[in-house]
Amino acid sequence: MAEDADPESKTEDPSGKRLADARDKGNIARSQEIGHWFMFLAALIAAWMLGGSLGRGVVGSLRVFFEQPEQIPIDPAHLTRLATDLFANIGIVLSPVIGLFVVFSLAGNVLQNPPHFSAERLKPDISKLSPIAGFKRIFSMTGAVEFVKNLTKISVIGIVLFSILWPELDSLETLVDLDLVVMIPLILRTILKLLGALIGIMMVVAVADYLYQRYSYMKNLRMTKQEVKDEHKETEGDPMIKARLRQIRMQRSRKRMMAAVPEASVVVTNPTHFAVALKYEAEKMSAPTVVAKGADLLARRIREIAAEHKVPIVENPPLARALYKVELDDPIPIEHYRAVAGVISYVMRLKDGLEARYEAEAEVE
Repeated sequence: MAEDADPESKTEDPSGKRLADARDKGNIARSQEIGHWFMFLAALIAAWMLGGSLGRGVVGSLRVFFEQPEQIPIDPAHLTRLATDLFANIGIVLSPVIGLFVVFSLAGNVLQNPPHFSAERLKPDISKLSPIAGFKRIFSMTGAVEFVKNLTKISVIGIVLFSILWPELDSLETLVDLDLVVMIPLILRTILKLLGALIGIMMVVAVADYLYQRYSYMKNLRMTKQEVKDEHKETEGDPMIKARLRQIRMQRSRKRMMAAVPEASVVVTNPTHFAVALKYEAEKMSAPTVVAKGADLLARRIREIAAEHKVPIVENPPLARALYKVELDDPIPIEHYRAVAGVISYVMRLKDGLEARYEAEAEVE
């Protein structure tokens, strides 16, 4: 089986069929880091374009809790109505942001791979519940790479965020003494700095991770030479069977062609290398048609059959070579009309002369 093959023996790039089969099973190259990058980009756009209105909307909904908490009724009916209004207002305020995140999440997946439904992903896989299989996944090479990648990513992000927040530490400490309306722009400015830095880092991480995931994906789908041969047989058919079928078709075609020689009007020869049998019926055909042709041994057999059935044989090497290129059952090309017409006229005169001779001999007798 392909899964049991030695990885070292898988030296061939995956074929188009193998890639398509893997895609049908839901096995595609995908980088989660690209999805994360799109999420950070959506957050930056939301903070930049909607941050002010978003902050004012949230502050408006929460103002009563900060400024007049003692006036909030604590009976269940009022608390229920207050909570319902609060969640409804915040939901309305956050709806553009949620919509933006949904669009960018879909874009992160669509740009990597076109949408494709796979029922294989919906089938239950008992092997995923196996502790041994899970242990192998965690401590595999892929798991080690993911661990190193995440550790490096978190470390770099932590260092960058710390370097951005450290100079702002003094100003952040004074925020608690400011009014909410003044506090929000300052917090928003810091958030934009952090998101801008995160997007720059995540772009590098996403590109590197996508290239690695693509390389790993193609490597896992590599094929052995035997798998390539087997797949070729499945898609193209066994070469021996194809050769046998081709031979049978040629034999049938040759038999049908030989059966048409006795009905031919004339056979044009090279004189020995080529033989082309032409049929022409003035009432039914607009031009003479090639009904049989052959070279060497096949040409000799055509001449023999023509002689047996008294079909006229005319030697014309240039015309025979030219007509040999015409496909069977096709009319002759227009450029050969004159030459073929001369041959057929000669055959007709010869036929008329023989008939007249036979009639004269019959009268004498």
